[in-house]
Amino acid sequence: MYVCLCKGITDKQIRESMDNGANSFREVRRELDLASQCGKCGALARTVYDAHLSHIDDSLCYAAA
Repeated sequence: MYVCLCKGITDKQIRESMDNGANSFREVRRELDLASQCGKCGALARTVYDAHLSHIDDSLCYAAA
């Protein structure tokens, strides 16, 4: 789904950025130029980031068990 209409950024691109090494929401924003125009996408982008981060953390816990 589109998260940022101004820049055409999708939830998939946010997750890919994280999977490719972005270590913080700030890094994701910089890499994708996210929330840099009207800023209305910031809250939804953060929700996508947090959900994927939670999924990554859960995967790591199961791998270690």
